[in-house]
Amino acid sequence: MRQIVLDTETTGLEPEQGHRIIEIGCVEMVNRRLTGRTFQYYLNPEREIDPGAQEVHGLSAEFLSDKPKFSEVADEFLEFVADGELVIHNAPFDIGFLDAELGRLDRERVPMSDLCPVLDTLVLAREMHPGQRNSLDALCRRYQVDNSRRELHGALLDARILAEVYLSMTGGQAALSLGTEKASTATGQQVERRVDRAGLDLIVLKASADELEAHDAALERIEKASGEPSVWRNLDS
Repeated sequence: MRQIVLDTETTGLEPEQGHRIIEIGCVEMVNRRLTGRTFQYYLNPEREIDPGAQEVHGLSAEFLSDKPKFSEVADEFLEFVADGELVIHNAPFDIGFLDAELGRLDRERVPMSDLCPVLDTLVLAREMHPGQRNSLDALCRRYQVDNSRRELHGALLDARILAEVYLSMTGGQAALSLGTEKASTATGQQVERRVDRAGLDLIVLKASADELEAHDAALERIEKASGEPSVWRNLDS
């Protein structure tokens, strides 16, 4: 399962009024693990930036004047997101801007939602936490994700933060280590170390009915978000 966590920064709020994307940031996850692959560009919008928008992201028209135009990076962007599910917070905003940018290209117009499935984490958060604040900052506080570097909005930084929030919302750890640890030798070669459990007298505590019910509810949320059956159900069987 390949997912692309995506965020954009823009010159304003309405693509219908000619506002443009000025930064795209994406991080790649495969099977709920961050791969380290990213896609990020600052873009020349060829127009002025609304003062309110500049206060949010801090990007000026002067800074962006020598950056590539969206048309120059469009093919690279589409190649990066191909065959992946887009994970976006308040997806209609970013998808609307991406559709507008793609519509300006000299090619057949295809909506982003036809190119990639889209998972909106804002919709997911509202289902999980009805009646509560579900902004990205609020979710960071709720799930104890460090966003201390987020003094200004930045597309790549926000995509990385959203990836951590999404993993916490849909099951917690991105990687689970069960007694196996990898370390590096002096030559940089990866070696595997295992915990020696010989002679251990372990106490087994069985889950209560409430804990089993909570566990099952968590599995349902994971399956709903990923569209795939949970591996834990296979373990139970």
